[in-house]
Amino acid sequence: MLRLTVRIGPVRLAFSFSVWLLLCLQIPCASAAPEHALTVYAETPRYPASFTHFNYTNPKAPKGGTLRRSALEIGQFDHVLPYIDKGAGVSQIDGWLYSPLAVRSLDEPYSVYGLVAQKMERADDGRWMRFYLNPDARFADGTPITAQDVRYTFDLLMTQGSLKYRTQFADVAGVEVEGPRQIRFTFKSNENRTLPLDLASLPVLPEHWWKDRDFANGGGFEAPLGSGPYRVAKMDNGRSITFARNPDWWGKDLPVSRGIYNFDTFTVEFFGDTDVARQILRGGSYDYNREFSATGYSIGYRGPALDDGRLQRAHLAPDSLQSAQGFVFNLQRPLFQDRRVRQALAMLWDFEWSNRQMMRDMYIRQQSYFSNSPMAARQLPDAAQLALLEPLRGQVPEEVFSQVFEAPKTDGSGFIRDKQLQALALLESAGWTPRGDQLVNAQGEPLSFTFLNAQNGFERLLLPWKRNLAQIGIDLQIRRIDASQYLNRLMARDYDMIVTGYPVSPSPGQELYNYFGSKAAEDPGSNNYMVLKDPAVDRLLDGLIKASSKDAMIAHARALDRVLKWNYYWIPNYYPPGTSTVWWNRFGRPAIQASNDEAVQTWWEVSPTALTNEQMAERLNSLAKEAR
Repeated sequence: MLRLTVRIGPVRLAFSFSVWLLLCLQIPCASAAPEHALTVYAETPRYPASFTHFNYTNPKAPKGGTLRRSALEIGQFDHVLPYIDKGAGVSQIDGWLYSPLAVRSLDEPYSVYGLVAQKMERADDGRWMRFYLNPDARFADGTPITAQDVRYTFDLLMTQGSLKYRTQFADVAGVEVEGPRQIRFTFKSNENRTLPLDLASLPVLPEHWWKDRDFANGGGFEAPLGSGPYRVAKMDNGRSITFARNPDWWGKDLPVSRGIYNFDTFTVEFFGDTDVARQILRGGSYDYNREFSATGYSIGYRGPALDDGRLQRAHLAPDSLQSAQGFVFNLQRPLFQDRRVRQALAMLWDFEWSNRQMMRDMYIRQQSYFSNSPMAARQLPDAAQLALLEPLRGQVPEEVFSQVFEAPKTDGSGFIRDKQLQALALLESAGWTPRGDQLVNAQGEPLSFTFLNAQNGFERLLLPWKRNLAQIGIDLQIRRIDASQYLNRLMARDYDMIVTGYPVSPSPGQELYNYFGSKAAEDPGSNNYMVLKDPAVDRLLDGLIKASSKDAMIAHARALDRVLKWNYYWIPNYYPPGTSTVWWNRFGRPAIQASNDEAVQTWWEVSPTALTNEQMAERLNSLAKEAR
């Protein structure tokens, strides 16, 4: 008979396999095989353990050359780290300088594959997560990456890092270093399905380097010691940062890295003005610009270079999820606590006219907080959603149960008298009546509010709305302030209305508390800019985050979407048909494009100077023949 020996402290116990099996049937044996990848609901990942590279990469892409791009952020950076809430850091530090435990694939909803973590083990009951570190993993100074570094990073982010980490990892009960390359995270419950993947996305910081430096203030402008494919080679403080590829990077031959990080140097340029960034790109001073203006994208690059193909323009990653953007009300303001007022104001922003006259008809109207996603509620609620919503009847608008939300729509002519009459009726029912050329309440106070703005050129979208509001007696003031003042006022919740965006995840989790949860409403580090405190929303958030299946998650997301939309907590804006991108034509791109990202890290240099379309075709054909 097979016998097993188990050591418990100093005592050795021997018993038969049948007894051991009986014990496991009576007491859950939370064991799981270590895996190369993690998915949200333990479904099979797209790439098996034997995969050699992601489909959206070219494993034969040549190394070398340079790429210079504009930063996604507007303004200068005042420290390097992107892991704190203070000021502005450099987002590329994450991934380029610091390798995470596991990397997210760009052609799946939410799956991660081991990098610093060679294997990952998730408890069958979902109560813990274990990482086995790659024995080859090293920091750039040759020091091995250890489990202690992982624990140090987690503790550092939870105590001195951004609020998002404290929100995202609130369900972690403990962290145990089980060996030099083995670490286990235990959870308070098994209801947070994305927590293991979120933990796997953690960067790993070197304790021996950061313990004597000022992490809480972003580390200043000192080049940090990293563990990733690049090192910081040069900084023009606040204006640009140049990364140099580390040819000896320990992870360069792993499947998750093949065909990625091909440039010898990668420079990020920071600009305080998008118009300036556009003009400098046209002058050839850098290579790649993410364009946020429809007019800029449509006509800002016209000229011979665009005509002959030396300058390329495209909407990349057209199937990717799009961030939700809108004008949000500060619900602390008494004026905005009546849903009828919010609905009336939403009626008077004429998207169709603005899109036609100012944005070249390029944009698509937001109809959801989960645009371009299966989570968007675009039909009447089904049985699963109604089961979630019925207990909330009386706490949420009745339209949630019986109508499909559609943002107010006009004919684009600029004449919206019908919408103005509807808005006046709503406002009258809310206690606002005409007096002269103003709408006033019972105390004689005028209906007036201020839109706080820090974006150059954004006023042009607000001025037509201001005119529409003024025609029925509503006073809208637009106040432009600089980026530092704006950030301070956001944190203090000192504004009536702003424009903001909400990133959309294919499998949303704890981050939703940061955007919509009551506990985050007045936290200065949170992104709950509505200052939303809605028990019905909190309940749906809890259900969404704890959902045990994809179908349950989608049902909760759609129910949440309905409640948020029908409460008119925002005025939905628009999103592009992909990532609006302009670049000089000197790069190769993989034959299969990533579906969730423009993935510039998979590009490579073909020519040191921009080529026409004809020249690029000839060059690529020549390179293909050489490869054969």
